[in-house]
Amino acid sequence: MSHDHIRKPEGFVEEKLYVLPEYWMKELEQEELTSSLFITDIGYFPNAQYHYRERPEGSPSHIFIFCEAGEGWVELNHGERMNLQQGDMMIIPPETAHRYGAMQENPWSIYWFHFKGSHANRLVQLFGLSNAPLSLSPSGKARLIEWFVPAFEMLAERTYALTTHVHVAQTVRQLLSGIGLNAGKSAQEKKRETYLEQATQYMNGHMNGSISLIELANHVGVSKQHLIYLFNAETGIAPIEYFLRLKIQRAGHLLDLTELSIKEVSSAVGIHDPYYFSRLFKKISGVSPSSYRKIPKG
Repeated sequence: MSHDHIRKPEGFVEEKLYVLPEYWMKELEQEELTSSLFITDIGYFPNAQYHYRERPEGSPSHIFIFCEAGEGWVELNHGERMNLQQGDMMIIPPETAHRYGAMQENPWSIYWFHFKGSHANRLVQLFGLSNAPLSLSPSGKARLIEWFVPAFEMLAERTYALTTHVHVAQTVRQLLSGIGLNAGKSAQEKKRETYLEQATQYMNGHMNGSISLIELANHVGVSKQHLIYLFNAETGIAPIEYFLRLKIQRAGHLLDLTELSIKEVSSAVGIHDPYYFSRLFKKISGVSPSSYRKIPKG
């Protein structure tokens, strides 16, 4: 018999399961500190033999699944089956037909939670967490499990405390963004990060001078066009504009931490026209160098 059609009538040994009461969900949807992101269900199913779920209409929430051990599978919109092995995770989007389950021969153990809120879609999209499995690094796995235990216990034991839901909401945001920053990066993505690191290191090493776009591209080993594309994709601005912002950031540190005159600060960051420096500083930081220096810090 196909394992797709087997149902486990009872829970799994040592399972953990928490479901948010319906009336609390409505409260959290209206509370300003949780309406952007909150957990509705959370659980752990160890050695979940015959585990199977099918939702033809999808779920109103995002569903996060992490395969701690064993193997399982997920299908979206009756499409191709995606296998999850030890160390893999996946987020199923809301309102998306799906089904998933444990492999019969080597059933998975999974940590899972459902989450929703006005920021949920954007968070998942921004960090590239949707529609496909990702492999977590060893540190990512450890971070997830370390997060799960106190989050589950707080929700299960202090269900009716708003402070509990606010705290867990903040920690799940950090968890998801951390996973997105570090999980499942392709060789191409890692190469792109290397290019950007090389470029910014070169900029920092030439802070007291000037560089050209062709000089920077030659140092990194890519074309000018590709370097512009990389910076626009990652920072939203062109390479030389990014370099100027680094200069102004360095100038701000010098204004805060030294007694150098504005002219000396300007020269220290490779801008030898103090009038141009002042205009640029105000354009980027919003205040003039002299006004910036007067702002109390710390």
